[in-house]
Amino acid sequence: MSLGETLRVEAAGAAHAAGLVALFEAAGSPCYCRFWHFDDTNNAWLERCAASPEQNRAELEAALASGSDEARGVVAVDARATLVGWLKVAPAAVMAKAYDRRLYRKLPCFAGDRGGVFLVGCALVHPSHRRRGVATALVAGAVRLAPAWGARALEALPRRPSEAVRDDELWTGPMGAFARNGFAEVDTFAPYPVLRRELVAR
Repeated sequence: MSLGETLRVEAAGAAHAAGLVALFEAAGSPCYCRFWHFDDTNNAWLERCAASPEQNRAELEAALASGSDEARGVVAVDARATLVGWLKVAPAAVMAKAYDRRLYRKLPCFAGDRGGVFLVGCALVHPSHRRRGVATALVAGAVRLAPAWGARALEALPRRPSEAVRDDELWTGPMGAFARNGFAEVDTFAPYPVLRRELVAR
């Protein structure tokens, strides 16, 4: 049995704050999933992560406590009740920074009604649990839970697999986890294609 089959995947909430903080610390990730909501320059972001990661942590905790869409997502909890995975699944409206990046700006696949579209903004799996099905279980959980949040479609911007890419560089999720959950490429831009999964028939 794979680890993914023994996990409980549930909607992230205030009760998961301590577990999420521990997960980011275990992964050595000072971003605390705040990059998409940071409105200064990339250099300023790097400086904050290096010098003041506690600001990112505090913002994540506050977003979870308030139920903000900026902290919308799913978590994976193992049989020992340890939080081992996180998948940000936020409405496109609060992920404007992602869609405004040069790679994706004005792509035809993003035209039309964007209401009910949610983006998988990032993925994080505990280093000791990687390559064991956690990411796939997280994406499956997002497909199952997101309709209750008003989602009619999920989009993802993963990096294509390559021998030169380390696990910790797949921070928007591994391609395989999306393929196994019914996502299709709607733009083949390399190395970051756009994937989409319809959740509700129009």
